[in-house]
Amino acid sequence: MAHNCRNCGFRAKYDNNPKSLLGRFWRWHAGWCPGWNKYLKSLPREERLSLAKKYNMERLISVIYNTHGTTIKIPEI
Repeated sequence: MAHNCRNCGFRAKYDNNPKSLLGRFWRWHAGWCPGWNKYLKSLPREERLSLAKKYNMERLISVIYNTHGTTIKIPEI
């Protein structure tokens, strides 16, 4: 199953109105969704940090980033 997190309708609902029911559902879901995490890991570092700041997801700031089998901690913003 392919993930389309960049164009997610629920994410758009959150962006338009974070307090809406669907917006709050997306925010809760994004906190543990393996597809969202995979999507974030596919993004360039700067974009990932920007999303972490935009959605107030501190845990994303220190997401473990794998490159060539090594594990690196991303510095905080």
